[in-house]
Amino acid sequence: MKIGFIGLGNVGGKLAGSLIRNGHTVTVRDLDQAAAQPFLDKGATWGESPKAMIEACDTVITCLPSPAASAAVMEAEDGILAGMGSGKTWLEMSTTDEEEVKRLGALVIAKGGAAVDCPVSGGCHRAATGNISIFAGCERETFEHVLPVLKSLGRRILHTGPLGSASVLKVMTNYLATANLITCCEALVTMKAAGVDLATTYEAIRISSGTSFVHETESQIILNGSRDISFTMDLVKKDIGLFQAIAERAGVPLEISPKMVEIFDDGIARYGERELSPNIIRRLEDATGLSVLADGFPAEMTDDEPEEEGYEVVRGGRA
Repeated sequence: MKIGFIGLGNVGGKLAGSLIRNGHTVTVRDLDQAAAQPFLDKGATWGESPKAMIEACDTVITCLPSPAASAAVMEAEDGILAGMGSGKTWLEMSTTDEEEVKRLGALVIAKGGAAVDCPVSGGCHRAATGNISIFAGCERETFEHVLPVLKSLGRRILHTGPLGSASVLKVMTNYLATANLITCCEALVTMKAAGVDLATTYEAIRISSGTSFVHETESQIILNGSRDISFTMDLVKKDIGLFQAIAERAGVPLEISPKMVEIFDDGIARYGERELSPNIIRRLEDATGLSVLADGFPAEMTDDEPEEEGYEVVRGGRA
């Protein structure tokens, strides 16, 4: 299968690398052509335009920073829609808005193609090894058609229902991850202020009911001081804002979500929208004059799971 990949950022670049590593014929494109060079060196070809890519490939994947960026790649004069036709598939791997992916997907389907929203979850370190989780929203027939590609990109693959459902669930999981990040920051700063050793604090959380995926990853790079999880405050603000919008459309009067948006608005105002997201802890470090650091923690996360072929997750286990 010939696959095009547009968007070689922190996550997209690692996903494109998995396709190449697993033997697919891959064409790549990014606004920054220099970002494509490592993939070209490994045998990928350069896509002259999104239109040319969908014309030459069976499937084109987009992994972009915002719904606006996806719309631009799809609807430009030389965009994907201009070359879309029967037998072609668009996979949207960006974290995006449900209504927008359904709108663009309908345009793809009207041209005879198939559309899947398939965002990933689990961190950049798992994207690099092909062990990340993938949600896929589409018709079942389309899901079965793209499943071999998804198995090359991720470990655990969940068919979530119709187009748009995966994006709703992904935004929800990012909301929960952000809530975990904020509470981990509060817990670590409070323990520091109370005079408790931070390495001991980390282990106490890890082995207890207070643990979480976020604690076992982001708390480590917070304590190291690098704070580098390859994710920035503007992306967090986008994702929790999308979740808040879902709740508002559904008439759910959330209480914690608006406070989280307020916290990240303040973080962006203080430190800039491209500040690393775990540095939201700086608000509390600045307020208390404390430095939340400990020896023995890594500067970045690496995946210690061996890569294996992905599989479909079904209720109660794996398919």
